[in-house]
Amino acid sequence: MFHKINTIKINIPIGIFFITFGKDFKLPMSKAEKTRQFIIEKSAPIFNMKGYAGTSLADLVEATGLTKGAIYGNFENKDEVATAVYKYHVYVLNKRIANFLRERESMTEKLKGLADYYRVNWKSVFEHGGCPIQNASVEADDNAAFLKRHVQHSISGWTKGIAGLIEEGQKKGEFRKNISPEEYAYTIIMLLEGGMMLGKIMNNHKLLYSALDRIDAIIETEMKK
Repeated sequence: MFHKINTIKINIPIGIFFITFGKDFKLPMSKAEKTRQFIIEKSAPIFNMKGYAGTSLADLVEATGLTKGAIYGNFENKDEVATAVYKYHVYVLNKRIANFLRERESMTEKLKGLADYYRVNWKSVFEHGGCPIQNASVEADDNAAFLKRHVQHSISGWTKGIAGLIEEGQKKGEFRKNISPEEYAYTIIMLLEGGMMLGKIMNNHKLLYSALDRIDAIIETEMKK
């Protein structure tokens, strides 16, 4: 069961979405909070596979085993469920990548670790509907406008997190001083998301690998001293 989180921030540029890494402490949850979180966790895979517009209330009833009344007793409407699910997806992805990068010491290793995460986990990502941020981005621009500001917030945080790694690398002498951390952060995001999109739609993970290799090449040839 996912627990409510109280976070202490430590200034270590390790995460993707946040420059600081939070140490999580589990707090007791009320019965209502447990029910709400249960709905979120059971609904999350459905939304990522079927999409936010394509997921029906009937799908949520089937996934949770709860009645419509029980679901709407905890959420005002489907949009509120979808928003909570999106935030849950972002939290889980952030935590997984932060854990993956935890043992990497240099900023170069951490940046390359972003690509390595998807080299290791691409199959699971593809099988579970793809990148949840990418999926939400497409729908937020067309069918689910209520998600747009949340997706923008995620991408802005993602950019700041990667740029923070680059800035720290510049301070430590790993990366060139004359490069723009934000510009390269966006480049890395574009390659990650573009590679995942092409690899998934073409059923060819080598296309993703090509994008990941390009990230490594950019780090070695354009960013490092």
